[in-house]
Amino acid sequence: MPAANLVDIQAKVENNERLNRDEALRLFASNDLHFLGELARLIKQRKTGRYVYFNVNRHINLTNICVSRCKFCAFGVDRDAPQAYTMSLEEVLRVAEESIPQGVTELHIVSALHPDLPFEYYLEIIQELHRRWPQVHLQAFTAVEIDYFAKISGLSIEQVLVKLKEAGLGSMPGGGAEILSPRVRQLTCPRKASTERWLEVMRTAHGLGVRTNATMLYGHIETIEERVDHLLRLRELQDETGGFQSFIPLAFHPENTALADVPRTTAFDDLKVITISRLLLDNFDHVKAFWIMLGVPLAQLSLEFGVDDLDGTVVEEKITHAAGAKTAPGITKSELIRLIREAGYIPVERDTVYNVLQIYDQEEKQCVPV
Repeated sequence: MPAANLVDIQAKVENNERLNRDEALRLFASNDLHFLGELARLIKQRKTGRYVYFNVNRHINLTNICVSRCKFCAFGVDRDAPQAYTMSLEEVLRVAEESIPQGVTELHIVSALHPDLPFEYYLEIIQELHRRWPQVHLQAFTAVEIDYFAKISGLSIEQVLVKLKEAGLGSMPGGGAEILSPRVRQLTCPRKASTERWLEVMRTAHGLGVRTNATMLYGHIETIEERVDHLLRLRELQDETGGFQSFIPLAFHPENTALADVPRTTAFDDLKVITISRLLLDNFDHVKAFWIMLGVPLAQLSLEFGVDDLDGTVVEEKITHAAGAKTAPGITKSELIRLIREAGYIPVERDTVYNVLQIYDQEEKQCVPV
């Protein structure tokens, strides 16, 4: 039985009614994780049944030289730092060429805000990747990067997105949202896109038919109220555009950042954020566990707390690992299938925009193509 102050919330979830801000705050105040998980699992079952999704992708981070230098980031560096790097077009193509034979269906490209590279550098990379491998989906550039491209090119957000879409951009990741609070952004990342600007980029992308993900970087200086307001801003925009395809809660990793004294989030907090996100974001089809940040065991456990997607094979991740992530830089497709099956769910390989590629409802040698 839930606590007395949560009975009405249980009834609303069971009746498929939308939760409000006060109810979300009451959920965050509860430590009955078992109860929260049951409610979130109910929503997950309604939306995707026993299916749990994953994809075969490869991350590429073009450069780590960044003018933003956010306090929660250990990836971005100055141009004269020993570890500074910028990939040439030839290097990007070589990485892609090595990845495609491994069954990669998505190249996931996120970088830093480089002080000298022109917009044409990014445009050429998308053009060449798409020209050579048109069958591979390019999910690239956060809303923060798009905002930066507009500034360095003198183009509008819409003009930047149109050019990238014409070059071969397929969709956008959800990064850079951090916490959609002016207070938090002023204290942690004052040089990057504001709350309103992040939402404007996403709104424009959705209007152009470019689907995106959405994220929330939690566990640093934000308050519980700011977490809830962040989720409500995303839900509000999703009501308006319908362009978000998944939500990904991202647990802050403090190591090597300017916020290194902030303790790492606990498994309890991670699962609570996941469950409440699933309950509050009733208009999002998918909630994804980014196993790089959660760790593989907790990502697997999150399937019982409302998650229906374990992200992808990733292959090489640099941003979270710069901040102390202890996970492997990548995971195999067979391991993702095993993790999902072991939790009692049916693995479904998808493409970036959630078209089903294969359902693994039997042993792998008997896979069912769809």
